[in-house]
Amino acid sequence: MCGIFCLLSPSAAPSEPDEQILEHLRRRGPDSNRVVTATGTDPGYRCVFSAHVLHMRGLLTPQPLQDGAGNVLLWNGEVFGGVAVDPEENDAAVLSRKLESCRGAAEVLAVLAAVRGPWALVYHQRAEDLLWFGRDFFGRRSLLWRSAAGTLTLTSVAAQASGSDGSDGTWEEVPAAGVFRVDLKEFGRTGSVSLELFPWDGADSPTAALESLPSACRVVRNPAGPVLPGPVCPLNVSLPVPSDGAEPEPEPRPSAQDLEEVLAGKRRLEEEELLLSVLSEAVRRRVQPVRTQPVCDGSASVALLFSGGIDSMVLAVLADRHVPPQQPIDLLNVAFRLQENRSTSGKKQKENRSTSGKKQKENRSTSGKKQKENRSTSGKKQKENRSTSGKKQKETAGGGDPAAVQTFDAFGVPDRLTGRAGLEELRRLSPDRRWNFVEINVSQEELQTMRRERIRHLVHPLETVLDDSIGCAVWFAARGAGAVMEDGGARAFTSSARVVLTGIGADEQLAGYSRHRVRFKASGPEGLLQELRMELGRISSRNLGRDDRVIGDHGKEARFPYLDEDVVSYLNSLPVWVKADLVLPRGAGDKLLLRSAARRLGLGQSAALPKRAMQFGSRVAKMEDRREKASDRCGRLLTA
Repeated sequence: MCGIFCLLSPSAAPSEPDEQILEHLRRRGPDSNRVVTATGTDPGYRCVFSAHVLHMRGLLTPQPLQDGAGNVLLWNGEVFGGVAVDPEENDAAVLSRKLESCRGAAEVLAVLAAVRGPWALVYHQRAEDLLWFGRDFFGRRSLLWRSAAGTLTLTSVAAQASGSDGSDGTWEEVPAAGVFRVDLKEFGRTGSVSLELFPWDGADSPTAALESLPSACRVVRNPAGPVLPGPVCPLNVSLPVPSDGAEPEPEPRPSAQDLEEVLAGKRRLEEEELLLSVLSEAVRRRVQPVRTQPVCDGSASVALLFSGGIDSMVLAVLADRHVPPQQPIDLLNVAFRLQENRSTSGKKQKENRSTSGKKQKENRSTSGKKQKENRSTSGKKQKENRSTSGKKQKETAGGGDPAAVQTFDAFGVPDRLTGRAGLEELRRLSPDRRWNFVEINVSQEELQTMRRERIRHLVHPLETVLDDSIGCAVWFAARGAGAVMEDGGARAFTSSARVVLTGIGADEQLAGYSRHRVRFKASGPEGLLQELRMELGRISSRNLGRDDRVIGDHGKEARFPYLDEDVVSYLNSLPVWVKADLVLPRGAGDKLLLRSAARRLGLGQSAALPKRAMQFGSRVAKMEDRREKASDRCGRLLTA
């Protein structure tokens, strides 16, 4: 992975890179950094290229890569298939050689279309005076652009200028609509940026995506030239045959005991097996080429953003298949401090203690023996009701001291509780693996400090309340600084894993969000299909660029197995009723196929957990007691 940067300016008025942006880029790529200034056959333009490399595979290869013909490549990506890369080779070097041999647009596009994996690139063809740039089909790597004062800047991450009046141009995400090309001779002659777009074939119309075009640029969609073949098959839009009679009523949420029976009636063994096959291979591609630490070091190479929900649990089980058994796997679980006065637990405990004498008098017989029994039963019930299990409370509070169990757990958020339960499932399935369950606890003061100093720049140019909540949660989780429980006590721990697996993409493809259920209820399977089609079309602008910037800030690389091209193609090939049955309740019908596959892997209660968004499961959305809507503009991201 890399942090990449390109600044195009006229030779007569050359511009220099923003030092604050370069500082953000250095954190993305701590292993190597270099700057190359290039010109072409036309003297009217000048390009400054800067790259900061995170060494992940093969030989350490500094970027920018400049070949014998003077072409310059900035590559922020991973080749997981489509282009042959030997284990000892660097994928950027392989692509540089392939691009050097290209003579026309069709050949350049053919090289890029062949890549399976996430990427963003900038490529200067010196002899032709052309500048190419773009993102992969899903937009799994960040690339931003800005055009101002006769310049064009491209970068993995920018800097949010507090109080800017916009006169220096506005940063936007480069849409994952295809590959763009700039005629540098024309730029040198006119001083204006004209873009030609070669769109992805099979993608939705790029018209909406191009709304983020910098105001000083104009774009022309190539009407007759070559296109980029899409890497995934089209979405299966077949609809179920209507049944006779009235629409079935939604079923009530089943108990844990009944869920196995509910899922058993919906099993599709062939589809489950095929899904696990392609998903397991997607995980293997993402965890095995990793440059590992020496075994004696004892540190993990792979980590997961881990809530204990079905998406992360399935990835953990599959990672266990492919990560060498002597290596630990880090499970990164983030929680934001709860305010005790917002929790009813402490209040109820006091009320129960203050009224216990009264209740004992009302409920007991005159014997002292029954008083003791009632007090014992009352204490037992308090322990059972405060959390999903007494064991989890003891782990949180420390030891088996009854007084400690009564203590309010400021970080006992939903994702912490399900994460601990998930850890126990993983230990049962793979007892010889060392699972580092990293409890990452964040106070309000630390949240506000790091948002102001770092996170707001990474989330930028996105600016909603939702972007703030998820951006902050992912940043702290990916940092991996927390504690692990050992021998009944907490030990400070920071994950050094450079690969971070995330579960994004599962909900978007398998109808996991509540909005999918709303759409299904209003418009039936046809409406649900329309919603799912829209999900993947906008995932680059809603999630992936932001998450790449936030995770990459720690010198770590986000990897998305559910968005592997083969996984998406397989899920796209299935009719919607195989993937989800929203007549069934939450925790069963949403992501139905994945839940059934999880049972096949041996997972238990985690296979039935309903979707809980990260901002609510970690309680970051409650941290500052705001009443905003998720889509509101977030003032906390806009002020220093």
